Amino acid sequence: MSTSARAVLFHELGGPDVLTVEEVELAAPGPGEVLVRVEALGLNRAEALFRSGGYYYQPTLPGSRNGYEAAGEVEAVGEGVTAFAPGDPVIAAANFELSAHGVYGDRVVLPVSALVPRPAGTDAVTAAAVWLTYTTAYGALVERAGLVPGRRVLITGASSGVGTAAIQVARRAGAVPIVTTRTAEKRRRLLDLGAEHVIVSGEEDVIEEAKRLTGGDGVHIVLDAIGGSGFAELGGATVQDGTLVSYGWLDEQPILLPRQWPLTVHGYANVVLTGNPEGRRRASHYLASGLADGTLSPVVAEVFDGLDRIRDAHRLMESGRHTGKIVVRV
Repeated sequence: MSTSARAVLFHELGGPDVLTVEEVELAAPGPGEVLVRVEALGLNRAEALFRSGGYYYQPTLPGSRNGYEAAGEVEAVGEGVTAFAPGDPVIAAANFELSAHGVYGDRVVLPVSALVPRPAGTDAVTAAAVWLTYTTAYGALVERAGLVPGRRVLITGASSGVGTAAIQVARRAGAVPIVTTRTAEKRRRLLDLGAEHVIVSGEEDVIEEAKRLTGGDGVHIVLDAIGGSGFAELGGATVQDGTLVSYGWLDEQPILLPRQWPLTVHGYANVVLTGNPEGRRRASHYLASGLADGTLSPVVAEVFDGLDRIRDAHRLMESGRHTGKIVVRV
């Protein structure tokens, strides 16, 4: 038996205006599938890139879906699903192909492997803002870069959802977060969120400041959201045998590698962590424990009410005026 739903689709590449809200019919969940009633969506820069054709894979057009993060409740399960039951609160694990399984909608059918339990006591808006940002920061810094107490971490593009999460992940590990932002207007907010130092990249030389702030030694780890030719320069901010992790490409030009060898460079994709059951288990426990003890607390920049505000939400995301996550309450 099918279910009627409202979904955000796009039929051509372009800006926020290509997103449309349409009535669709969802087939009943098949073997290994789950029908979820969506309560809130968390937006990510990847979704703007996907919509405009700048992501690392292209959408299937016309009629592509979009959206990695959602919090909701299970409405029905397909044959063989034992991990979840109707009524269970869940969040999307952001480990799927966007055209087929994007979660922008009021109901979605997802493979059971694309869901994780919602942390106990977490409301829908908070839950929609936590998974992809914190698991990316945790996976890149802790699991991939081996973050330990006392390490100095340079976080670029720190006002983003992942950037603000990375500040908290670094603090939780006992590390020292040094962050960058383009304009001085966000400095106070980032300091209040736990940054040890803020470098305003539009006014200051990031490499020189990183060296000065560390007594000439440099940072141990760089977590970079920007990429492009500037990635090569970041090698100059590290200690010998430092580690650079590239997880984004806000600069769509080719990423150039640094030559301050010896150093280690990782290209991080979060599916390394969330694409297998054991990784999802570790990430879920890390997130739940951090929310419970208060060391992890998502920064929500703005909440838009209703799927019909999805274009406005994407416009804000592309403006760069916000700090933290943008959420659409369905």
